[in-house]
Amino acid sequence: MPVSEFDIIEQVFKANALTGENVICGIGDDAAIIEVPVGQQLLVSTDTLVSGVHFFSDADPYDIGYKSLAVNLSDMAAMAASPAWMTLALTLPDNDLGWLRKFADGLFALANQYKVALIGGNIAHGPLSITITIMGTVPSGQALKRSAAKPGDDIYVTGQLGMAAYALAILEDKTSRTTPPQACLERLNRPAPRVRTGIAVRSCASAGIDISDGLAADLAHMLKASAVGARIELAAIPAYAMLKKLDEDAMWKYALCSGDDYELCFTVPTRHRPLLEQAMKNTDCGFTRIGQISSEPGIRWLAADGSDRQISGSGYRHF
Repeated sequence: MPVSEFDIIEQVFKANALTGENVICGIGDDAAIIEVPVGQQLLVSTDTLVSGVHFFSDADPYDIGYKSLAVNLSDMAAMAASPAWMTLALTLPDNDLGWLRKFADGLFALANQYKVALIGGNIAHGPLSITITIMGTVPSGQALKRSAAKPGDDIYVTGQLGMAAYALAILEDKTSRTTPPQACLERLNRPAPRVRTGIAVRSCASAGIDISDGLAADLAHMLKASAVGARIELAAIPAYAMLKKLDEDAMWKYALCSGDDYELCFTVPTRHRPLLEQAMKNTDCGFTRIGQISSEPGIRWLAADGSDRQISGSGYRHF
């Protein structure tokens, strides 16, 4: 017997979805009803992942489900929000229940970890794509935006850069017999959203963004929004150790100009360094100061001897 859209919703998604205390009406009606806690602001973000563009068509459905939510959680982390609810729109080439159950296992593994409730969505027939709209809350006036960096602020990034891009390059090279390091594959397929870090630094950071299209591109977005520039010390960039064995152009291509890191880049006034160090004690990742905000527009990439270095590449482009 063919499986209908409503069978999929009931058997795969509704049965596994969390229900939060602020969900007045969730899956099963024409719209969800949520109640935003008093003194909180609602943050909303949407991301779409398309087969053959954002993941390989034969990728593990568990990993697809996991990453679909992870990239949305990264947007919440960038703005220091606590994720709470999501909707899911699936376009499916067929109604393969086995594939869908594995996809849902990956999705809900991360949703349960961050207590995100699935409150609605849609299923349609067509080429495989996944769209998640995520919602979260932040105390009024405390969201971390791109537009508040000031000259003199220190610039930080979390984790290591370039791991996912390095794995992807190896997988896409059909002539290579090299296997991507497991740690790099993990970063590509199951990125770790820095939600705890985003929440921790909202008491001391001035601006922030997540690194989804590469540090060079995403930092440039933040600088433009804040009408400032930056001086970046290349020697301080926390690039994945194996990248340092490559020639410099290749290393910076992966570490600065490629996507899928899903780390955070944020700015902190120098006077708040002690607050930052205290705040980061209870987070799940390292952080590195890589430079400083300047009043001159653009990014100056500085070599170890203080000379300017040109970085070619503009990051991941969606079109």
